[in-house]
Amino acid sequence: MLEYLRIRDLALIEDMELDFAPGLNALTGETGAGKSFILKALNFLIGDRLSADMVRPGKDKAHVEALFALPDGDMVLRRELAADTGRSRLFINDRLSSQDAVRDMRASLVVHTSQHGQQKLLQPAFQARLLDEFLNRPDLVAARDEALKELRDVAARREELAARARSLEDRRDVLEFQQREIDKVAPEAGEEERLEERRRALRDVASAQEVQERALAVLRGEDGPGVAEALGLLERALDGLARLHGATAGDSADASPNAQPNWTDDVAAVSAFRQGLADLERRLRRRPAPPAFNSGDDDMDVESIEKRLYELAQLKRKLRRTLDEIVDLRREIEDNLSFLDACRLDLRTLEREEEVLKERLSGVLAELNPARREAAVQLAQALEGELAGLGFSEHVRVAFEFTPQEPWPGCVEDRARLLWVPNPGQPPQPLDRIASGGELSRFLLAVVGLMARDEAATLIFDEVDSGVGGLTLNRVSDRLAALAGRRQVILITHWPQLAARAGRHFQVSKEVADNATFTLCRQLDGEDIRKELARMAGGGGQGEAMARELIS
Repeated sequence: MLEYLRIRDLALIEDMELDFAPGLNALTGETGAGKSFILKALNFLIGDRLSADMVRPGKDKAHVEALFALPDGDMVLRRELAADTGRSRLFINDRLSSQDAVRDMRASLVVHTSQHGQQKLLQPAFQARLLDEFLNRPDLVAARDEALKELRDVAARREELAARARSLEDRRDVLEFQQREIDKVAPEAGEEERLEERRRALRDVASAQEVQERALAVLRGEDGPGVAEALGLLERALDGLARLHGATAGDSADASPNAQPNWTDDVAAVSAFRQGLADLERRLRRRPAPPAFNSGDDDMDVESIEKRLYELAQLKRKLRRTLDEIVDLRREIEDNLSFLDACRLDLRTLEREEEVLKERLSGVLAELNPARREAAVQLAQALEGELAGLGFSEHVRVAFEFTPQEPWPGCVEDRARLLWVPNPGQPPQPLDRIASGGELSRFLLAVVGLMARDEAATLIFDEVDSGVGGLTLNRVSDRLAALAGRRQVILITHWPQLAARAGRHFQVSKEVADNATFTLCRQLDGEDIRKELARMAGGGGQGEAMARELIS
């Protein structure tokens, strides 16, 4: 049962609180006052969407909250709508929750019936669901839905598998050609970069060797004496000078400015330099070591590397991919060809699974079809009793027409369509061909009264009395009062005869203040109820008389 509803900053509602009572609660007011919008706010709270422009201008958020008294305890729902993003947040007992959670609970909280429900009543699919809800074996409907869902899943997987197989089969020649071309070259991931690095290193070694050879040629000399040989000649010449200088110096008592230099130090210097060049020559004769790689490229020379890089370049041009993409393509081709080889077995497995599910569905339908026909008789009789109590002729008859359909090839299901005979002598016809708006309203009231089995859920009727008048209105009023005797009912109505039966009466109005429009709602009692009933009855003396009669 819905005990309390509060709406803040939503559209024309600034702050509205409603305390609902058990039994019948009526919402009345002029057309356009905002009665249905209160129910729209409630529907937003239990899962419907609202756009950001529903937030009252100048406010950051709109809030809707409600207190439900349930068999297992009270539950508070609160939902906020942000003006800037249009996003909402839902809280259940002050804990953030998902919209799916409250949608799953919706049927146990509220059963909302409106003029839109009348149009749904005309749809054969909705009529079929009504009959299924009346079944004493809901497990059969669940088993039927589950088997059909699994069949569709298997069929979708089988079709996806077959479509992929067809696509790959059309490309098999191309895939096998690409595989052969790749296998001829057998590229490896990162191979091109490794080869180019190896080639650069080998070229550096070759360049170093060439420079060493030139240096050695300078030392050794190519067409004439080299630097080392020339230094040897120079050393010997200086040594000769040093010996001659030593003999001359012995004949002289003291050195004169014109005395010959002592060449011994120069001989030593040239000798040391020559020895250094000998060491240099030995170092130059050593060849630089080739670079070390931890790969299979170690024994490749530049020519072999160039040849391999050319093969890789040719493969890249042929397949129009990078080398890493070609390596990935090789794996993809292998996977696709393996898939083609294995998919036949997979398809046969899915076909066998489909046959098993098809047999299961057929078995469920073999039980469901007669159960539906049996339930149709009981539901038709129950509806006839309800309709008779709502002002229909005692001769009114209701029946279900069954048409064989195949929800899955080879599986026959009886689908129900609701027919009725409002007057004797007429053949059964669908509701959409003969039912007036008033008849549909009463028919819908009868259906809701029979089908709403959850006694905790609040029944909401939004102008379900549309098209009803006269004595029939009293029958509708009695039926609503009977429903309200065992569960909570919230009724939006323009008829004083119905509003007068309410245990709690709310008046919805629209007012303008300071150039702003507000939707207001207040609970009526005593004299205010009489005035509202008089207004609904047309006002004046006639309206006052009807209001007094209804209250008395």
